[in-house]
Amino acid sequence: MELPRSHALRGNEQWYCIRTMISIHHILTISTDPGIALHDITPQIRGLIADSDLARGFLTVTSRHTTTAITINENEERLLEDVRGFFTRLAPPGETYLHNDIELRDCPPDEPENAHSHLLAMLVGSSEVIPIVAGSSDLGRWQSVMLVELDGPRERTVSLRLFGE
Repeated sequence: MELPRSHALRGNEQWYCIRTMISIHHILTISTDPGIALHDITPQIRGLIADSDLARGFLTVTSRHTTTAITINENEERLLEDVRGFFTRLAPPGETYLHNDIELRDCPPDEPENAHSHLLAMLVGSSEVIPIVAGSSDLGRWQSVMLVELDGPRERTVSLRLFGE
């Protein structure tokens, strides 16, 4: 397909005319570790992309919980320990939070006191978008996609939605 002059290629750009868009949805279930824990879900994501036979497109990764987050960063044990310590200092679990005053809320009596987890989830974010190029995730050498558990242990789900051709 010839591109209009207003869409002339500049530098390293690549343009594609997508005739048939495929959408694939998958729910990933993860049993998380106690407290603040980071779970590398990159292998499952790479497997889903490989099984999809998509050449190009993108993948959305979305946490389905208000006390978990999704991030892309290096999966290195000392860094992960730094993250756990930083999050604990940033939003200490033992602080006084209005959300934790169960008597003033309309909720079950066994509701966890987890305001710190909600606050951290808001800061980190609940989703990421990953490009698919040449049938693979377009992540950098040291990048891993991680589910960040902020109130574990629990069984968690992550929504994975592939779009492409």
